[in-house]
Amino acid sequence: MGNSSIRKKDFEQCIQNVAPQAYQESYDNTGWMVQLKESFNKALLTLDCTEAVVEEARQQGCDLIVAHHPLLFKGLKRLTTTHYVERSIISAVQHGISIYACHTNIDNVLHQGVNQEIARRLELEDCRILRPMRGVLYKLVVFVPQAHVEVVEKAMFEAGAGHMGAYDSCSFRSEGQGFFRALKGANPFVGETGERHKEAELRTEVLVEKHLSRVVIQAAKDAHPYEEMAYDLYPLQNTHAERGSGLVGRLKEPMELPDFLHWVKQKLELKVLKYTDPVKARIEKVALCGGSGSFLLPDAMQHADAFITGDLTYHQFFEALENILLIDAGHFETEQFTPYVFKQVLSEKFPNFAALISQVQTNPVNYL
Repeated sequence: MGNSSIRKKDFEQCIQNVAPQAYQESYDNTGWMVQLKESFNKALLTLDCTEAVVEEARQQGCDLIVAHHPLLFKGLKRLTTTHYVERSIISAVQHGISIYACHTNIDNVLHQGVNQEIARRLELEDCRILRPMRGVLYKLVVFVPQAHVEVVEKAMFEAGAGHMGAYDSCSFRSEGQGFFRALKGANPFVGETGERHKEAELRTEVLVEKHLSRVVIQAAKDAHPYEEMAYDLYPLQNTHAERGSGLVGRLKEPMELPDFLHWVKQKLELKVLKYTDPVKARIEKVALCGGSGSFLLPDAMQHADAFITGDLTYHQFFEALENILLIDAGHFETEQFTPYVFKQVLSEKFPNFAALISQVQTNPVNYL
C-alpha cells in the first residue's frame, strides 16, 4: 500500500497521457465533477460514483474518487437531497472528497483502455481498434536550417509528435532552399538586414494528434533558431490506429461455440449472457465494446465471428442473425473491470500512491 500524495496537476497529466480528454464523445462529461484540493493522499477507484461509494471513500480515508461513469451528465439547477446525484455531491463536499470521471476518453484508446482489459481477460491476441477515428491526425511541416533539424525534431517528439503505432520519433526530411529578406527592425539569425538571403534548409514532417498540435508547434518555435518559423499544418483523413471505438482480436485457438460461450461467461464473471443462434461452429475472431456498443454491429459483422457488448435491443439481435454471433453480456458486466485499468495507470506513474478498488456493488440490475 502506498503512502505518498500526488498533486492535482500530476494526476491530471497522468490520466491525459493515457486517455486524452479530447477523445471523449460529444455527449460526454469527463474530468472533474467535484474538485476541492490541489493534492490527494488516497484514491478510491470505481465504475459508478454513488452515495455508498462516497461513504466508502470517507470510511477509507480517501480524498479522491476516480469513476468511469460521470456523476454529472447534465447541469444541476439546485442542490437538494431529492436525487442521489445531489446527495452524492453534497456528501463529497462535506467530507472534502474530490470526484473525477474518465469515461469515453478511456473507451476510445487502445492501450490501457477499457476494451483492452476485456480482451486481456479473454486472452485475445493481435488486438486492434474496431472502428478507428478519422480527423484526429495532422501533419506538421517545419522548415529548419540543416544544422538545427535534430534540435527542433527532438523538441517536437518530446511534446508528443511523431508517433505511428508502435513507433515513435518518426519524421520525414527533404532538402531545399529557403529565401527571405530581413526588414528594418528584424534580428535575423542568418543573413543581413535589407538583403535577400538563401539558406540550405530541411523540410521535416511529423504526425501530430489534433489536441497536441498547439503544444507541438510552440515547442518547435521555442527550439527553432529563426525569429519567424515557417510551418504548415495539414488535417489528414488517415485513421488513427490507436484511437477509436471497440476492439477486435483473435483467440489463441479457435473454439467450438459451446466452449466459447462458457469461456466468455467464466472470464467476464457473468451470471448470465444473452446470445443469438450460431453462425459458425467455431469462433476465432472476436469483436467487443464495453458498455453500449450496438452502434458497432456493422463493423463487427465485417471483421469478426462474434461480438460482445451490452445494452442490445430485441431488434438488434435480428440484425445479427446469419451474420455474426451476438452476445449481450450487460453494460455493468463489460465495464466492471475499469477500476483495475485506473489502478494500473496510477500505479505505473505513482507506485507509492494509495489507490483502492471500491468494494461497493453499484450494478442497479439484479438477476433472478
